[in-house]
Formats: sequence, structure tokens, C-alpha cells
Amino acid sequence: MTFKSRQAIRLSDGRELIYFNEEAQTHRAEYPDTRHLPPPPPTSQLRYDPLVDEWVAVAAHRQTRTFLPPSDACPLCPSSPAFASEIPAPDYDVVVFENQFPSFSDRVKPDEVTAITDMVPVRAGVGRCEVICFTSDHNGSFGKLPPSRVRTVIDVLADRTAEMSALTGVAQVFPFENRGVEIGVTLHHPHGQIYAYPTVPPRTQQMLRAAGRYNSRTGRDLYTDVLAAERASGARVVAANEHWTAYVPAASRWPYEVQLAPHRKVPDIPALSDEERDAFGPLYLDVLRRFDALFGKPMPYISAWHQAVVGEGRELGYLHLQLFSIRRAADKLKFLAGSESAMGAFVNDVVPEKAAETLRSL
Repeated sequence: MTFKSRQAIRLSDGRELIYFNEEAQTHRAEYPDTRHLPPPPPTSQLRYDPLVDEWVAVAAHRQTRTFLPPSDACPLCPSSPAFASEIPAPDYDVVVFENQFPSFSDRVKPDEVTAITDMVPVRAGVGRCEVICFTSDHNGSFGKLPPSRVRTVIDVLADRTAEMSALTGVAQVFPFENRGVEIGVTLHHPHGQIYAYPTVPPRTQQMLRAAGRYNSRTGRDLYTDVLAAERASGARVVAANEHWTAYVPAASRWPYEVQLAPHRKVPDIPALSDEERDAFGPLYLDVLRRFDALFGKPMPYISAWHQAVVGEGRELGYLHLQLFSIRRAADKLKFLAGSESAMGAFVNDVVPEKAAETLRSL
């Protein structure tokens, strides 16, 4: 692990916060949370939709979450004498804490409800949601981090994936970053999130079904063969190194979408070797630079780690990072309108081979 020490404290409402320090001799845990926070909200409610065989989370308390505060009231900046934030210490390297407005939590159980109707069962949204801050610089970005900090972030995500996967009832751990108001961020400070889902999300279910069918038919691993075909073709490869390849999927749904995959099949971030962890940062930072260079301004994006599920079907998982943007031109966004939102049928405005060619040229 690149972080030299790991210090956990409790915030004033009982939530856990963990400092991951790049220097061993740090004393950030000595700073208490001086705020008087209200008690945590109840756990969300999961309602089953029988028409599509999916669970939907209802978390009404998230309506009151902080929305784009000014920089001097940012809850993700280090605390100062003038403002007590979510992070009590006056500085930090990487910090993780339980979300104050979680989509899933095991802290306070909701009222006991077992069904809305005979067709719609209900269960508690028991899980965990964490915020990860990878820089104390309010005006920074992931793309501006040095490779050494990216390595620290990967080690932190490995730590959190392992711990959250061990929680009772967790089906999958999902680290991600939303960047840009166009995406819908509610805080300007660069940060990511980690969800521990109580059910396997729909996208993962689709991937498991496809991988299972392919394995039954061929005896082979689906993502391994897709990656091998992309590397052999090279038409959609944006960049690569000894351990990773970044490529535009041949059937990408988004105007600019890149998947970064390790050459060796691993189920999740904890399974990456030291060499693979070291090699990820330079390649990912290169791809982020290319994204920002596309239109000469910061690119809004979603960066999503697809990891193996915790239980049944884990052997079918292949760790990879999906990076995509809704910006399709300098002054145009791709909105998920009728076909995408109502039917889940995507129509891409940019030819994947052209997107890869453009990104390679930057």
C-alpha cells in the first residue's frame, strides 16, 4: 500500500471517517468534529418493479442534500477556523467518509413495511455509501493529480472494496466519480463515491447474463475475448501500456466513451498487482488529458469501476473502468430523451472509430 497510515475517527453524528495518509507521521485523527449534526436519516426503501424485474431505491432524505455551495462553505474542503466541514483536519491527502445523505445505509432501519401491493414487495436499502476525496484542492481535478496520488487512490479503493464487500448483505461494490455540473454534481470540490449495493444493479445483471451465455456456449471468458479482439484490431485503441489498454467500445452508447482494462483478468481492484496499480495512473491521466483537450475545456464525465459481484456469478466478472461523457460537441450535450430514457435503446451521435481516432490525435 502506498498510504503510510490509516486513521479512523467518528464524526459528531456517528459516521465513520478515515484518513489515508501518504506520510506516516501525521496526526489528523486528533482533530474532532466540532459540529452538532442531526441524527442520521433512515435507511432507504427498496421497492421491486415486477414489470422489469428490478429494485428501485426510494431515499426521500436526499432531497435535502447540500447543493452547489460557495467555496467558503464547501463540505469537502479541510476545516478552517471560519468553517467546520465534513473533514475536521486542516489538510488531508485522501479521505473517505460515510455519506451524510446515503442512498444505502445500515445505520437506521426504516419503518417496517413488507409490501406496497401483493405485486410490489419492499425491503430495507441496507448497504453503505461513502465519499472519497482525493485532493484537498477545491479547484483541482482528478486529471491534475500526480501518478503517485492516483496510486494512493487505487490503494484506498482496494481497501474500501475489500471492507465493504465483507459487509452483510452487500451484492456489489461500485466506485465512481461524477465530474461537471452537466453531469449533475451537487458539490464542485473534486470527489468520488463508493456504493455498496444490497442488490445486483441492472447493468451488472445484463453483463452477467451475457457472460454466462458466452461461457456456456464457448467455455471462454467474454470480456477477455472482447479485449483481445480490440487489441488485435487496434482501430478503437486510444492508448496502452504493458498492463492496460484504453479503447472505445465498438458499440459504445456515449459520444465519447473509453474502457480501461487490465490485460490480466482480475475480479476487482484488490486483486490488482503492484505493477498493475502503478501502470494504471499514467494511462488514465493520459486519457483524461485527451478528454479535456477534445473541446478545449473541462470535459464532464462519469468514471465507473465495474467489479465482480460478491456472490453468485463472481467468476464471470472482469475488472474494468468505464469513462464516458455526455458532451457530443463543443456546445452540445447528449440528453437521454425518448428512446434512451423510455426504452433503454441508445442512439450514438458519434461513430466509435472516429471518436477513437480523434482521441488518439490529441
